[in-house]
Amino acid sequence: MNSPNPTFTPVGQDALDWLGTDPVPAKPYYDPEWFELEREAVFRRSWQQIGHVCELPENGSFIRRDLEVLGASLLITRGQDGEIRAFHNVCTHRGTILVDEDEGKRNTFSCPYHMWTFGLDGDLISAPDFESFHVSKAECALPAVACEVVGGLIFVHLGKPEGTLREWLGPYATKLEMMPVARATTFSEYVYEIDANWKLTYDNFQENYHLRFIHPSAAGPVTSPDNPFAYPTAYDFHGPHRSQRIWTKPDMDPPTGVQAIAFQRGAVQAMADGILGTETAKDYLGLFPNFFLFGSPMQHFSHTVYPIAAGKSRGVIRLYWIGEDETPSERFAREYFMATARDVHTEDRAVIERGHKGLASGALKHIHFQTQESLCRHLFNMVAEKVEAYRSEKEGAAA
Repeated sequence: MNSPNPTFTPVGQDALDWLGTDPVPAKPYYDPEWFELEREAVFRRSWQQIGHVCELPENGSFIRRDLEVLGASLLITRGQDGEIRAFHNVCTHRGTILVDEDEGKRNTFSCPYHMWTFGLDGDLISAPDFESFHVSKAECALPAVACEVVGGLIFVHLGKPEGTLREWLGPYATKLEMMPVARATTFSEYVYEIDANWKLTYDNFQENYHLRFIHPSAAGPVTSPDNPFAYPTAYDFHGPHRSQRIWTKPDMDPPTGVQAIAFQRGAVQAMADGILGTETAKDYLGLFPNFFLFGSPMQHFSHTVYPIAAGKSRGVIRLYWIGEDETPSERFAREYFMATARDVHTEDRAVIERGHKGLASGALKHIHFQTQESLCRHLFNMVAEKVEAYRSEKEGAAA
């Protein structure tokens, strides 16, 4: 229960009434039929974050990304003209997957089946005995995928985007460009798979209600009697996207021991990079449908939750850095921040899976969100809105 105190006032329900207060249906969090609708209604029709420009440092660089939710394998390249492009990773002869490697550098991509060869721009360069085919090379280019960059982050759209990425992001595009990620040159990463629906997994990271119970060690230093749940100081919404501003305990005890060394080194580097104390340092952005980014200059992390099936997801967590490690202490600080992020996240995974297992039993018809779980409710509302619109389209087309 929140105790009134002049140092902290939680966001009131009156400011969030527009989101609704009723329980929400439980079925969309585990039902395979609902998940099938989400594939097209949500993921086919949304920009999805897929990588960062630092992964394509030179002309000829490429990365491969698989989006199981749409059954797609993608090839993202930086052409000889410096442009970043995305294509379906399939040979246009008979659909063979072109590239198996996760990343690399090439001038061309040759199909292992019949040696059709494509350029970084997707054009078909050569094919054995092509004169026997009844098409032109231009008709056999790799299928292009809409691809745009904002704040150093690469996004793709596998449907027909209604506008540009910047239009989709609105004011959050400017926020991304103000964050360290826009200048990042490298990152630390870990990947996990979890037996839980993507929305349950995502929701865990957009509410603080659970912190003191699941993360007692981490929550202790950042909670206080006037804000025992470390609730945010503000929420913001733009279209399907949302954000919160992280609260900072005014009288937080300074770090000690190993933590103090890491934080001191991190602060020195952040100051040298010109990112310490930026106005977005406490912003936590949730970009629809499945991407997070935290503005902290010392632990600047992103988290993308990729759906695999109704009850299975893959998460990719990255900490972005500016410049390479120049000293052992800088290397230590970066490893420390990644290790602590991973340790905290490890505490989440089992309880998320327990939640999915309980809901998938069908025991509950509804679940409940309180006022400070407004970001979870907003995500549910946005997904439900898009699924219902897609259903209506299908019914209209069938009529």
